[in-house]
Amino acid sequence: MKNSVSIVLLLCFALYHFGYYAFYFSYDQHIERKWQDKIYGDTQEEFQDRLIEIPLSAPYMPNQEEFQATNASFEKDGVFYRAIKQRYQNDTLQIVVVPDMDRGILDRTVKKWISFLTEDDSSQDQSGGVLVKLLVKDYIQTNHFSFISNTDSPSECVIGFVFYPYLNPAEGIASPPPRFS
Repeated sequence: MKNSVSIVLLLCFALYHFGYYAFYFSYDQHIERKWQDKIYGDTQEEFQDRLIEIPLSAPYMPNQEEFQATNASFEKDGVFYRAIKQRYQNDTLQIVVVPDMDRGILDRTVKKWISFLTEDDSSQDQSGGVLVKLLVKDYIQTNHFSFISNTDSPSECVIGFVFYPYLNPAEGIASPPPRFS
């Protein structure tokens, strides 16, 4: 009984601290499947699209008359876009993009969730009340790594050749080397 209760509590602890990873990756796969169905599916949907032209000089790349379907997500100026069509024409890569609202919502939600879990004790929410100290803060190291030099001033720093590897190797050996017959 104690083992099963401890395992359940461990799973609750892991879900509390790392649940946003599971949420992010599962919802990310859901978004990708949804876009694949929209782009490569039989039904053609009308998108609020715009054309982006990128100068690209690729040797031996033929001009393409028709756009070909593609599925790539990227962020530009804080807005997420999805490339749905592309073609290469006259040393220019032409990409048809649509805004990807789901990706932006997912990114903002996960960032808000993570910031909520790691906020300071003195932070306040919109109503002005102090947030309760979260369990995750007990496990975050508060002091930051600082490098402390062995010398106090740069003039004490002596740069020279280290002779330790070149000491006489026979000084520390108490017995003669083995002989092969």
